[in-house]
Amino acid sequence: MPEIGLSAGTIDYEDTGGDGPAVVLAHGLGFDESVWADVVCALRPDFRVLVPVLPLGSHRRPMRPDADLSAHGVAGLLAEFMDRLDLSDVTLVQNDAGTAQLLVGVRDQRIARLVLTSCEALDNYPPGIQGRLLHAASRIPGGLLLLVQSFRFPALARMETSLGGMAKKPLPKELIARWYRPLLTDRHVRRDLARFLRATRKDCYLEAAGNLPSFTRPALVAWGAEDRMMPPATGRRLAGLLPNSRYVEIPDSRTLVPLDNPEALVREIRRFVREHPPAGKA
Repeated sequence: MPEIGLSAGTIDYEDTGGDGPAVVLAHGLGFDESVWADVVCALRPDFRVLVPVLPLGSHRRPMRPDADLSAHGVAGLLAEFMDRLDLSDVTLVQNDAGTAQLLVGVRDQRIARLVLTSCEALDNYPPGIQGRLLHAASRIPGGLLLLVQSFRFPALARMETSLGGMAKKPLPKELIARWYRPLLTDRHVRRDLARFLRATRKDCYLEAAGNLPSFTRPALVAWGAEDRMMPPATGRRLAGLLPNSRYVEIPDSRTLVPLDNPEALVREIRRFVREHPPAGKA
């Protein structure tokens, strides 16, 4: 994978290349670019698809000790990534984490279209029992390492109170091992995730919601219809704050919409971009 040096450190990223419109896919806590694999494969014939590996627990390169890894800091890295690659007219797609919302009204100049799929928002933070467990573990010395030990055993990871509650489909053990290997083997990666969890509070998403009405560009809120961690009611409220938005529920999906029903999500993204084409391609 290519890599790029940012202010917080070096990150890996996937880039399909090509001359198509830019689509940037942002993953959530404890995941990497692989959560988007089926979506990337489906979009790449017509789009330049980029997936930065953000420092949210499954990154392979620890960040600098002094890096700002709060939700605002990670949102800033996402903006910096788009700046460094000089991306324009971007369709930014966020899943699980809510960091993309923090760019609205702050550093959203490169975002032409915003897609939010089942993610942290408004007062839903930390979300679900999974989010509360992570949040609590980050505040206990050695807590994150102890918590992620359970992911060594696929049966435990697939429990409703763990990763299994985020997806309707059974999660492949290979993906579970991939996502949590960095947390299990690198204390600096655990340090990075702990810093995000300790620095991020519910207030930041409530404050971000205050900026959403200023985003008058097209927005699509595509929520997992069966999401328990990020309830559809949150998605509907989020869509109500975005002046130029459409709300849709993705069937047979929980939080991990790109894994549960990538085909339906891709159809909605394609329709969305077709309805709001890049400049000069109307």
